[in-house]
Amino acid sequence: MLNTHAFVIDTLALHRNADILRDVANRSGARLLLALKAFAMPAAAPHLFFEGTCASSVHEAMLGMEAFGGEQHAFAAAFSEADMRALMQLGIHHVTLNSFAQLRQWRRIAAELGHTSTQIGLRINPEHSEGQVPIYDPCAPHSRLGIRKVAFEGEDLSDITGLHCHNLCEQNADCFARTLAAIEEKFGELLPQIKWFNFGGGHHITREDYDRELLVSTLQAFHARHPHITYYLEPGEAHILNAGTFVCTVLDVVENEGPIVILDGSAACHTPDVIEMPYTPRAFTDSQWTGEATPSPTAHRARKPGEGGITVRLAGPSCLAGDIFGDYAFDEVPRPGDRIYFEDMALYTLVKTNTFNGIRLPDLVLRTAPNTFETVRSFGYAAFRDRL
Repeated sequence: MLNTHAFVIDTLALHRNADILRDVANRSGARLLLALKAFAMPAAAPHLFFEGTCASSVHEAMLGMEAFGGEQHAFAAAFSEADMRALMQLGIHHVTLNSFAQLRQWRRIAAELGHTSTQIGLRINPEHSEGQVPIYDPCAPHSRLGIRKVAFEGEDLSDITGLHCHNLCEQNADCFARTLAAIEEKFGELLPQIKWFNFGGGHHITREDYDRELLVSTLQAFHARHPHITYYLEPGEAHILNAGTFVCTVLDVVENEGPIVILDGSAACHTPDVIEMPYTPRAFTDSQWTGEATPSPTAHRARKPGEGGITVRLAGPSCLAGDIFGDYAFDEVPRPGDRIYFEDMALYTLVKTNTFNGIRLPDLVLRTAPNTFETVRSFGYAAFRDRL
């Protein structure tokens, strides 16, 4: 029997996403990267489609080279001198820098080490926002991410081979089409000088209502205008969208103006985006669950409060008062021992877990067939002790 709490990654769903991404790459001409900041589980790599990874730190870059392969790209808001030396020694293929001060530091260290193999890019800020949540909008006013056009005046671009732009978050292809138009309007004069362009992440390509035909045609048109440029997309979520389930067990039910169901999994420790964004994840119950990432016909999907049934608050066991997944409507109040399943719990979960209160990290599990589970890793006391 599956132990809880656990993240279960459905490899069949990963293959579904991989097939979609492979088709988009083949038809659009884009090279697809896996953004490790969203998902970085080496055991899942054989089930994904990607031609390289994008790292946000030296450790992610090391993991990309060690466990994923392909082209290795890196970007961070700032790298220390030690970071830059480490990336050069790793042999990172592409590095994107966030300021001209960072570029000058890279040049100095590269000259000292005699390093010339890394392709150097700059992250631009097209000052065009599509994001709806300010915390996730890299083009919001006062953003620290990306270089505005005004800052390029008088700068030496002689060794710059590429540009990078990221301003999307779980968005459709129309947002990218408008962003690309803004890029070409503001930075069009630089495009003849570069060899590659990374259009970043946030492209929700594997979502059911995503306009993949618009994405393909937009990229094909870009290629027709700039045939000398190799272009990349670096989705994180699209690779693992709707492919993971967070499985929890009910520990207790307390009453305070309605039933509050306390689970062994914690929003604060295990799904922090629920609190940070914030959002309410989809949840269901299913006594016949086989590990599928989406609810089966036998499942009972929790509804929104006011849509019938009994309003129940699902919450975690930590001492944080706000350790709450959300309010849901169930036909019956879940009881201790019942299982609660949260949908779409692969992206930005495994990579963000923490051990607040000493709460155990969830097991990492692959589902390879119905009712067939492979526990990749379980965590105990040492995972808490050794990080302090």
